[in-house]
Amino acid sequence: MNPHPASPAASSRRRFLSQVALAGAAVPLARLTPEAGAAEPKAAAPAAAGPRAPSVVHVFSKPLHWMSHAETAKTIAAAGYGGIDYTVRVAQGHVLPDRVQEDLPRAIDAAHAAGLKVEMITTEITSAREKNTETLLRTAAKHGVKFYRLGNFNYDAKLGVSGSIEKLKPAMQELAALNASLGIHGALQNHAGTRIGSAIWDLHLLLRDIDPRALGVQYDIRHAVVEGGQSWPVALKLLAPWIKCTDMKDFKWEQSPGKAVIENVPIGEGIVPFDAYFKLVRELNIGGPMSVHLEYPPFERTPNMTEAEKREKFPGLMKKDLTALKGYMAKHNLG
Repeated sequence: MNPHPASPAASSRRRFLSQVALAGAAVPLARLTPEAGAAEPKAAAPAAAGPRAPSVVHVFSKPLHWMSHAETAKTIAAAGYGGIDYTVRVAQGHVLPDRVQEDLPRAIDAAHAAGLKVEMITTEITSAREKNTETLLRTAAKHGVKFYRLGNFNYDAKLGVSGSIEKLKPAMQELAALNASLGIHGALQNHAGTRIGSAIWDLHLLLRDIDPRALGVQYDIRHAVVEGGQSWPVALKLLAPWIKCTDMKDFKWEQSPGKAVIENVPIGEGIVPFDAYFKLVRELNIGGPMSVHLEYPPFERTPNMTEAEKREKFPGLMKKDLTALKGYMAKHNLG
């Protein structure tokens, strides 16, 4: 037996989460939609019609986590970006989850002071029942964050593919309900490898019964091309209603006999078919903020680089990625 019974508040929260999970996360979504009471999107419905709002291009703050909030904001603003995708997590976190109430508002204020938005953040959240989840999301929503990325989920070898997905569904229903109650959207990133979401179609199996306004996908075209080769447009069309924010980066294959290694490169210097991608994004009316991920040297794998050298080299490279990205967006009339 547990010698320390849960507090009444904790018990109440667990009852609430269980109830909304069983009800299919059927809570009001007035803060997520322009009209309360509007019909929920069907799982097979196409992306919503209507004009596409301009996408604010953020920088994923992971390679800058050694900087202060103010210096990070000034560096990103100087490179011409419109926002910061802050890491709010223990691993390379600009904001630690245990200090989210104190430090996230300060980080967002620093961004605003530099003329930047913080429409999206990256977290390690995998459950509504984790210690910091509700506090983190409530604080983020209060300060204008609209989207957050979840943590990662692994397949259980004993349960298999279908069993792992079915086991995870109740937790996703609970998160969707919490998101809806707070007016914030959660998103799972498709990531190359063997985790849930790497194949991309598995995200549809997981999310198809969940309202896209509360929980969906942070679509990463780089990872989609790594795993999808030429078939990535099929999964993009399948998941379009759930895609509310996206990631941008590029890569190429370094080949040798019997193997190929992924090498991340600046946008436009790899094999990601950005023209085909943005053409389809426009056709499917996919919008929301973008997060540029800087995952090539010198942003990563340069252990001997000094902070002074990073401050000198990073802004120019960041601006180069943004210029390339904006070129593709302009070509396809995406503001």
